[in-house]
Amino acid sequence: MHVELVLLVLSLLFFASIFTDRIGYKFGVPALLLFLTVGMLFGQNGVSSWLGVGDGITIDLSRAQAMGTVALCVILFSGGLDTKIADIRPVMAPGLTLATVGVFLTCVITGVLIWLIFGWLNAVETVGIWSALLMAATMSSTDSASVFSTLRTNGVKLKHNLRPLLELESGANDPMAYILTITLISIVLSPEAEISALTIFQDILIQLVMGAVMGFIFGKFIVWLLNSVALSNESLYPILVLTACIFIFAVTYYTRGNPYLAVYIGGLIIGNSRFTRKRQTKSFFDGLTWLSQLAMFLMLGLMVRPIEFLKLEVWLATLIISIVMICFSRPISVLLCLLPFKNFKQSDRIFTSWVGLKGAVPIIFAILCMANKVPHADLVFNVVFMCTIVSLLLQGTSLSAVARKLKLTSPAQEQKRLQYFDLDLPEEIQSSAWERVVDEKLIHNGCHLKELTIPQHTLVIMVRRADTFFVPTGDTELQLGDHLLVISDNNASKVVQEMEEEEQEILTHWWMEFTRHTGRFVRRQWRKMMDEGQKHKGQKAKDEPETPKIVEQEEKTE
Repeated sequence: MHVELVLLVLSLLFFASIFTDRIGYKFGVPALLLFLTVGMLFGQNGVSSWLGVGDGITIDLSRAQAMGTVALCVILFSGGLDTKIADIRPVMAPGLTLATVGVFLTCVITGVLIWLIFGWLNAVETVGIWSALLMAATMSSTDSASVFSTLRTNGVKLKHNLRPLLELESGANDPMAYILTITLISIVLSPEAEISALTIFQDILIQLVMGAVMGFIFGKFIVWLLNSVALSNESLYPILVLTACIFIFAVTYYTRGNPYLAVYIGGLIIGNSRFTRKRQTKSFFDGLTWLSQLAMFLMLGLMVRPIEFLKLEVWLATLIISIVMICFSRPISVLLCLLPFKNFKQSDRIFTSWVGLKGAVPIIFAILCMANKVPHADLVFNVVFMCTIVSLLLQGTSLSAVARKLKLTSPAQEQKRLQYFDLDLPEEIQSSAWERVVDEKLIHNGCHLKELTIPQHTLVIMVRRADTFFVPTGDTELQLGDHLLVISDNNASKVVQEMEEEEQEILTHWWMEFTRHTGRFVRRQWRKMMDEGQKHKGQKAKDEPETPKIVEQEEKTE
C-alpha cells in the first residue's frame, strides 16, 4: 500500500473520530465509545466488507501491542502531570486503598464467580480457575478519561471530594491491574511450575516499590534538569519531558519495577514542581494525550472482528461477566475498602461503586494475552471488548443521572475561556484572567472605568473596541459592547459571581427605593444627571483652544 494512501486513510479516520467526539459531548456519550465505533466501521467486517470492496484495515498484533503500550504510557504520565497533590492529599488513603486492595478484590471476586458460572453453564467454554482470574484481572481497573469527560459534558460537579478520589483511584489502579495480569499470564503459561502465594506477594511488592521509587527519583531528576539546562529553543522543553517519560518507563521495566506506576508518579512529581516552560509543556501533553487516546481507540476498533460477537459463547459470557462486575464484585470491593473510612456517606459509597467504567486499558491487557499466546486468548479479547462496550453504554451514559439521584451534585460554574485575548497565566501566579462585556448593568454608576463596581484585587488591564486594543486608565470612557480583559487574584468564577451578586444587590436597592420613595429617588437621579452634564460641559470648555481671545486682544492694541 502506498504511503500517500495510508496517510489519506488515517487522516479521514482522525477527522471522523474528532467530529464524532463533538456528537458525544452533545448527547453525553463517552468519546471512547465513538472512537471505537469509527475503528470498527473501517476495520475487519466493516463498511468495506459490506460493500464488497475489500476486507477492511488490519493491524498486526505486535504493532498494536507497541502502539497501545506507548499510548498508555503517555496517557498515564499526562494524568499524573495534571493531578494536584493538594487536591488528592485529603483522599490519599482511601484512593490508594481502592487502587490496590480494591483492584485485587475485584479480580478475585470476579474470577471466582466466572469460574463457577462457566462451569455451571455448558454453553460457555470451560476455563480453569487461573484463566478465569486472568480474564478478571484484565478488567479490574477503571478509566478516568471516560468518567470525567461524561461528567463535564453534563455539567456535573461532585461533592464530598469524590472527584479527586476517583481521579486518584483511576490513575493509580492501572499499575496494579498490570501486575496481576502479568503474574497470572506467567501462571497460566506454566501450570506445572510451583508458584506459592508468598512468591506472588513478593513479586507484586517488588514491582510496586521499585516503580514508586524509580518514578520519584527520576521525576525529581527531570525537574532539576529542566531548571538547570538552558536549551537553545523553547520548543525542545516539552520534547525533553516526553523523552523523560519514555525513559522512565523503559528503565523501570528493566529494574523489575512497574513501569506504568513509575510514569504516573514521575508525572505527578514533575507536574507539582516548578520548572521552565511548564505551561507550554502541559499544553503539549494535553494535545498529545488526545492524540494517543484517539490513535489507541481507533487501533482497538480496527482489530475487532464484529462477526465474532455473534457467537453464543461470546455474548453469553459478556452478559454474565458484566452483571457480575457491575452488580457484585465492584460494589463489594468498594464497600470493603471504604469500610475503615467513616467520613464517606452511604451515597458516596454507592456512587463510587457505580463508577467502574471500563476503557482502553482492559483491551490492551487482552492484547497482551494474545501476544503471549495464552489459552482462550481470542475469547478473552472478544469478551473484554464487549464488556467494555456494555460498561460504556450502561454506566457511562448514566453517571450524571446517578449522581443527581444520590444528591451528590452541585451547580457547576462554567469557566469562560478567553475569546479575544490570547493570555495564559502560569499556575505560580495564582491569578485568573477572564473577559467581561460592557453592558448597561456594568456601567449603571457611570461610563468611566473608575466608576465600575469591581471586587478588590481585580484589575482591568486591556479593552477591545471593535478591532482595536488599548490599555485603559481610570478616566477611560467605556462604551456598550466593549470587551474587558480582567485579571484577579481570586478564582475567575467566584469573581464573576461576586460582581453579579453586587450588581443584583444594587438593582434591588434601587427598586426598593423607587417603590418606597419615588419622588426622592427621581429628584436624586435628576440632580446626578445635571451634575454629570455640568461636569462634562466644563471639561469640554477647558479643552477648547483660546485663540479667539488672543485675536480680540490684538485688535484692541491696534
